[in-house]
Amino acid sequence: MKYRILYAEDDETIAFLTQDSLQPNYEVVYCVDGKSALEIFKSQPFDICLFDIMMPKLDGFELAQEIRNLNSEIPIIFISAKTLKEDRIKGLKIGADDYLIKPFSIEELILKIEIFLKRTQKNNSETYLPKVGKYIFDSKNYRLSNASEIITLTQRESELLKYFIDHKNSVVKREEILKALWGDDDYFMGRSLDVFISRLRKIFADDDSVSIENLHGIGFKFYEK
Repeated sequence: MKYRILYAEDDETIAFLTQDSLQPNYEVVYCVDGKSALEIFKSQPFDICLFDIMMPKLDGFELAQEIRNLNSEIPIIFISAKTLKEDRIKGLKIGADDYLIKPFSIEELILKIEIFLKRTQKNNSETYLPKVGKYIFDSKNYRLSNASEIITLTQRESELLKYFIDHKNSVVKREEILKALWGDDDYFMGRSLDVFISRLRKIFADDDSVSIENLHGIGFKFYEK
């Protein structure tokens, strides 16, 4: 699937040439003014924004400010004929990630787009929080949460749940879990494991999409539909 670019530019000649260069590798959604760009941004997902500054109805600075209020992470690149240092500084202060001056090199623009998309992809992978049943699981902060509640786990419970998620729908032996989480599989650690599993079962008791099956004499199987 191609990355999606929201492109706002009131000069249709420049817009045509830029789109023609970008569309082989990206999906470009073009808008002729800032107001229509803002409305489209509210209704569709995008990976990066390219904005002219001098546009009708809503200029690039105003558009970028509105976008930043809606999304603090999406990369924004200004492409403008405004060459004053004050304009560049204003754009960066608003929250733009870069500023290209017309006439610009398509090769340079594509290079900048790739840099920001790779950076965003890396950040998204580092901050990805998996969904477990009706909850979002934040293993680093030992937390399960949804729109109506936040459940704080102990460190061991969080580690156990993450282990189950990493091995979901597979049989895991008791000794494998104990050695992975505790470094040993003695009797007392085994009793602790049973307590933590009981706690997780209670959390997911009313969620049919998640279950922890006890396989007698073997171990457990964590199911997630």
